[in-house]
Amino acid sequence: MARHADEKVTGSRIRLPRQVVERPLRQVTKRLVMALAVLALTVLIVYLDRAGYHDNANETLDFLDCVYYATVTLSTTGYGDIVPHSDSARLVNVLLVTPLRVLFLIILVGTTLEVLTERTREEWRLNRWRSTLRDHTVIVGFGTKGRSAIQTLCATGLRKEQIVIVDPSEKVIATANADGFAGVIGDATRSDVLIRAEVQKARQIVIATQRDDTAVLVTLTARQLNRGAKIVAAVREEENAPLLRQSGADAVITSASAAGRLLGLSVLSPSAGTVMEDLIQQGSGLDLVERPVTKAEVGKSVRETDDLVVTVLRGHRLLGYDDPAASPLQSLDRVITIVRAAPVTPLSTPPED
Repeated sequence: MARHADEKVTGSRIRLPRQVVERPLRQVTKRLVMALAVLALTVLIVYLDRAGYHDNANETLDFLDCVYYATVTLSTTGYGDIVPHSDSARLVNVLLVTPLRVLFLIILVGTTLEVLTERTREEWRLNRWRSTLRDHTVIVGFGTKGRSAIQTLCATGLRKEQIVIVDPSEKVIATANADGFAGVIGDATRSDVLIRAEVQKARQIVIATQRDDTAVLVTLTARQLNRGAKIVAAVREEENAPLLRQSGADAVITSASAAGRLLGLSVLSPSAGTVMEDLIQQGSGLDLVERPVTKAEVGKSVRETDDLVVTVLRGHRLLGYDDPAASPLQSLDRVITIVRAAPVTPLSTPPED
């Protein structure tokens, strides 16, 4: 209840992908044009039959009187200073002017009703999103690292509906919405922001912030809210990696060191650098995939599998393909293999970290 009350005070900071693409200004402009068209039509009808009207001021009606009568008739019930007195004028009022008055009011009130309807629909979507969101992935930071992580996750079959972006920039979240992702605007070091992202129900959390100290605080907060989620964090400096592990991260990637090692490998062997970059780019060329051992592979050696196995995960031990203990394969083993992957559709051009 406290979370909902806070959102009512500060305004909902959750942004779901929009379903209506027409801009509000365009909608208002269309309604204004329609209202003016109804007004102009009413003026024309009254002017053509002006002889059947009576003006208490000067008996006859000119064009300005017709405009005045049409305006007050459409917006109110009239003041009685100008009235239809002939049978034809009264018939025209009943059959034409009155329906036009109703249409005019519908156009004006319709804008307000649509705003209220849109708010109700958005609130319904938000409540439904909260109730159905389970075992999702929270991405903190939608820069280059965050977007690359999302592209890899989507290439493995994760649906966009199962990803929630957290970022302090409203423009960044708007970009995420355009790509089809739900987003939460706010500082991820605050527990209320992560609660809006339903981090307490998440299966995995990816922390890809720009600053290492922010990554540590986010990791501490996320681990406090969710003890069972897998947390993977990125840091720039290798010396900060142990601090992140102590804060609760299951895996820590040092972006600067990883890029440096790839640069060094490319200097020694440009081809090896290309292959390594291909392996870490999921969804194209060669991919590293972790999977369970199949029944047909149980009891076989690593080299007898259909895929190219590079590592065997047995319990908490990582066994290389050339380790004598890796073979024969056991039923509870998991293997990390190199496979050929189909290309994946890239996301929009990401902002720089």
